[in-house]
Parts: sequence; structure tokens; C-alpha cells
Amino acid sequence: MRIIVAGGDGTAGWLLGVVSDLKLSNPPPIATVPLGTGNNLPFSFGWGKKNPGTDRESVKRFLEKVKKAKIMQIDSWHIRMKMRIPAEGPLDPVAPLELPHSLHAFKRLSQSDVLNEEGYHTFRGGFWNYFSLGMDAQVSYEFHTERKLHPERFKNQLVNQSTYAKIGCSQGWFCASLVHPNSRNFRQLAKLKVADRQGQWDELPIPNSIRSIVCLNLPSFSGGLNPWGIPNDKKSRERGLTPPYVDDGLLEIVGFRDGWHGLVLLAPHGHGTRLAQAHRVRFEFHQGAADHTYMRMDGEPWKQPLPKNDDTVIIEISHLGQVKMLAADNCIAKGAQDVYNPSLHSFADGNDVEVEGDEDEEEIESRRKFGAAHTFRIDFDHID
Repeated sequence: MRIIVAGGDGTAGWLLGVVSDLKLSNPPPIATVPLGTGNNLPFSFGWGKKNPGTDRESVKRFLEKVKKAKIMQIDSWHIRMKMRIPAEGPLDPVAPLELPHSLHAFKRLSQSDVLNEEGYHTFRGGFWNYFSLGMDAQVSYEFHTERKLHPERFKNQLVNQSTYAKIGCSQGWFCASLVHPNSRNFRQLAKLKVADRQGQWDELPIPNSIRSIVCLNLPSFSGGLNPWGIPNDKKSRERGLTPPYVDDGLLEIVGFRDGWHGLVLLAPHGHGTRLAQAHRVRFEFHQGAADHTYMRMDGEPWKQPLPKNDDTVIIEISHLGQVKMLAADNCIAKGAQDVYNPSLHSFADGNDVEVEGDEDEEEIESRRKFGAAHTFRIDFDHID
């Protein structure tokens, strides 16, 4: 069996979550029809960035491509955010138009969850393409807010993409050093730490000008751009970088200064500021640095309130397992299993979950349940 999902990155991520939650012994691979704004998932696997058409012949051609597509494994990532329970005020993620229960990508844990700690709010989620924090997430948040306020203005992909660019300009991100205060710089907000497969944590030195951090799994971001690019052999050797495979258990971490820095991606060999490759990532927020920030996972942005007097706000990203995608002929995503002997690869089973340190079976099982049946569920009991 092969599954086709039609929609944007958020819709595709929702279905990947459903399949992950089912824990099938042989989960079906998934193909994506690009009907969203960014369409990073379908573009990564060769399905294009535009609607392939709905007439009979177009549909038949697409189905034939799905039939011939090869199966690829891609990494899935677990994300957890923890902060002390505040004396006053909610800290739940705020979706565009302040409808927190319409936010599918992140959810607060119940008190009975094994990952929940007494005296803390703990949130968890999962992603397959990227997690970002800062400038780009704020632009995305404003775009989604505008689209929900005026859905009649967002009738096709071209209009959506044009509006997205206008919002970025109107918020001053193309002259960020003049318009936005230093408090918008990432280094003023948090520390960034990374760990290798052996669990050794190191703090990354972040340039003071960086206003956005992207943790990238696939080679497509913001409508088909590749922030990591292709480092030359000399730079790769000097920094110990490996090819950015989608199944190697590593995230590529990239920084951006402003909107102009993002436009560099349009040039040949353009890329963001390559910060590191990591098996685990941790954001540690400075106490009182801001009362909120903006975050985004796989096309779903939200505004995240932060406690004023808490120096323990932590976001941690860890490798969870793998899912199966269908790749067409124009696939730009590369897999280590396509290069090396699969028998030497440790991530072959899409249902395997890595054991970090002294985690017990109950905690591992809890981490696995980040998909649509749990994390992405809408709480209808609390919707007005």
C-alpha cells in the first residue's frame, strides 16, 4: 500500500504523525501532492512545488509517478520544551489569531505523562523537516494570521507567496539592524548547545547578528531554498562536516541575520551561516530576556510566551526514529542508505527509537507518541 497526501507541509506532517502513532510493523510510504504555500516536503522528494493539476490526465500521470517512486527513509525528531509553572498568566503556545487549540504541532503534557515534571509545564511535539526560532517564524506567524483574517485574499500559491514576501518587508527584516533592537538577536535570547552521538554537549558560539536559527532535516526550506547549501570539500574537512543526508540522525543548524541574508539562498551556492551538525540540540533561554518568542515546525508557526523570572526554560530536540517517504525522479533529498551498505546503517527500522542514556521503556514509549493521535489532536472541549 502507498499513501498520497494532498496539501501543504502542515497537512503532510499531520499524516506522518498519524502513521507514526499506528506503530505498524511495515508502515506504508507516503507521497505528497504540493497544494500548500511552502511545499518543502514534496519538493524535497521530487513532487514539485506547484499543484500538478486536477484534470484526468494530470491525475493519471501523478499516480503513475507514485507507482514507480522509490522508498526512502527519513529521520523524525522529537522536541520537548520545559519551563516552571508561572505564578500568573498562561504559557501555552499561541497559534495565529490566538486559537491555541487549533495548533496541531505542539501540546502541553498531562500531569500523568512520564515526561512531565512536578512544578513545570512540559510541551512536546515532533517534526520531519525543520524547527526554527526567531525572525523567520515571526514572518510566518503574521502570514498565517493574515490568511485566517482574510481567507478570500489567499486563493492560489502565487498570491500566497507574494503576500509572504510583502509581510517580511513590512516587518523591517530587510533592515533589521536599524529597525529591530538587539533583543531580537538570538544570542540575547538563549544559548544553543549541541551533542554528538556519544552525548557530549558543547555550547555553540553564535554571532551577535544572528536573528533566526533553523534546525534542518531536509534540503528544502521556505519554498524550496536550501539554507545549508553544499560545503566544499576543504571546508567540510576543516570543520568535520558530513554530507547532509536525511537519514543520518543529524540535523544541520543554520543561522540568518536578516531578510537580505535569506535572499542569498537564491544565488548559486548561496547558504546561511552554517553553525553545526548535531544529533541532539538544546536551547537554554536567558532569564527575563523576552516575554515571548516565535517558533515554527514544518510550516506551523506559533507565538510562545516565556516566563519573566525563570532561568530554566529549555527546548531539547532529539532523534526519534524514521518514517518512509516516496521519492520521484527529481528527488533532491539524499540518503546515506543510498550510498552505504544498508546493513551497516543503524537506523533501518522506521519504528526503532534510540535509547538515550538511562531512559526506561516507559519513557521511550512516551516519546514515541508525538503524532497526530496524541500531540496533533485538537481539544474540542475547550474551543468556544
